[in-house]
Amino acid sequence: MKINYGFIAVLIVIMAAVAGGAYTLGTQHAGQDQADEQIASGDSSKPTASPIRAGTRMPANHPSLPYGGNDMAGASNIKFTRYRVGRLNIKGIYADGRDVWVGTSGGLIRYNTQTNDFKVFNNKTPGILSNGVFFVSKLNDNILLGTYGGGMSAMNIKTGKWRNYNIPDGLADQFVYDVAKAPNGDVWIATWSGANRVKGGHFDDPKAWTMYTVENTHHGLPNPWVYGVEVGKNGDMWFATEMGLARFKDGKWTHWNHKDGLGADYDLVKDEIAATPDPSAVSSHHMHVKKSEGLGNIGVAYNPNYIISLAVDGDGTVWAGTWGAGLARYDGKKWRNFTTADGLPGNHIFMLYLDPKGRLWIGTDHGLSRLKKDGKGFTTMTAADGLYADDVFSMDFAKDGSVWVGSFGGLSHITSKL
Repeated sequence: MKINYGFIAVLIVIMAAVAGGAYTLGTQHAGQDQADEQIASGDSSKPTASPIRAGTRMPANHPSLPYGGNDMAGASNIKFTRYRVGRLNIKGIYADGRDVWVGTSGGLIRYNTQTNDFKVFNNKTPGILSNGVFFVSKLNDNILLGTYGGGMSAMNIKTGKWRNYNIPDGLADQFVYDVAKAPNGDVWIATWSGANRVKGGHFDDPKAWTMYTVENTHHGLPNPWVYGVEVGKNGDMWFATEMGLARFKDGKWTHWNHKDGLGADYDLVKDEIAATPDPSAVSSHHMHVKKSEGLGNIGVAYNPNYIISLAVDGDGTVWAGTWGAGLARYDGKKWRNFTTADGLPGNHIFMLYLDPKGRLWIGTDHGLSRLKKDGKGFTTMTAADGLYADDVFSMDFAKDGSVWVGSFGGLSHITSKL
């Protein structure tokens, strides 16, 4: 492997608390346990990955890496550059030409890949109310942020000015985890008090906003904590929640959970996740959810209904990343679950990403994997191969074919073609 080290060291000094400027109008989340913030933005007590030395060998329990053909090149041929951002999680990445936008638990970074210059946007920036960034992307002429406690912020690319959208505008909650634009131009927003639809993406029109909750969907949306929203093959919308998968199609809501086949059974994964700390041990919210689902007696980080990542491929197949129960696939008729027994490096699926070629990438607590063409196995990279760390929360492909991968503490830039 070939590794260069880049450092954005000043970020370590300037990053402030995750939600220091959080919006304060009341919702059910305003007084959530501090532990919930640690769970959502990452455990700050976790050490960063140590530098990789030449000749580093993979651990004995590392999944096999079947290189060659149309698969990934061998680790020794992959070129990495690693950037350190301090004790922060990188939850969102958007590569836009020469600029890479990096959403962290301490603010948004705009990094110019040509000049190596960068600028930080945080709660001291007018129009941004929180440092914790869950989501970053581009919508029309705006860079869009979903934040932890600060609502949604949009920067007009032409003027450079930020505008915040929050509860008074129609937003369901100030915790915004994901945003997706439907083929008809509507924009859907995943929050921790349900989902929003904004007709035509007209954020400044109060009449364009619609809110969907557990109550007004008659439990079609099974849980208010919505972690992801994706567009389906025919314009139907899919939602990742803490109590299963939901779909909005032709004005009707449908949902699925573990009883329907979502997520691997506990007995199949318990040995691999036995040492994983359980969020419900420190969070009253997560404990309540586990008990309501009959999982209160399981004292490790396992909840097959808890979907923390979501993707829908070109065939309309839905992929759901669960909390300890592996990767779930739904083809519209039946479910199929993938775990470490199938070659995944970990059963906690933090991120799902479809690249420009339609290939599925899976970010886990133990490395980054890609589903093979035949759908029967995975190719994996870890810190031993050059990634900054094994926990992978975000990624994006740049137009030049290079790849940016976000983890706890740093960013990996892979310049080899994958």
